[in-house]
Amino acid sequence: MESKLLSSGLEDYIEATYIADINKTQLKGAELARNLNISRASVSEALGKLVSAGLIKYESYGYINLTEQGREEAVKVYHKHNVIKEFFEKILLIKPAEAEDIGCKTEHFISGNVLVKMREYTLFCERHPEIVKLFNSESE
Repeated sequence: MESKLLSSGLEDYIEATYIADINKTQLKGAELARNLNISRASVSEALGKLVSAGLIKYESYGYINLTEQGREEAVKVYHKHNVIKEFFEKILLIKPAEAEDIGCKTEHFISGNVLVKMREYTLFCERHPEIVKLFNSESE
């Protein structure tokens, strides 16, 4: 489940590309820079690394397209992000914006084992909502 192929920064680029793909929008480097609030030069450098790694297809000023391997890596990052976000939202009742921020920051270093446990506990609590209610009523 874990990928050691990408740095946390490159994970952000590939995840943003995947999200654009899910939303059926074409993404160029300049748009990626704006979306991630990063300089165009940094994006160009990162895209070059992703091309070299065989994760995207991209030519300057063109659209960014995930390769099959790139899609697989992006799905892993996206999945981690969403599992963490769901855990914070559904179990700890953290507001969505904060849970999103935590998910984005945590996805880069959380282990696969912890991720599995978070997902299992979230699923368990969805089947037993009284646990979440009890936990959160005690912490108030």
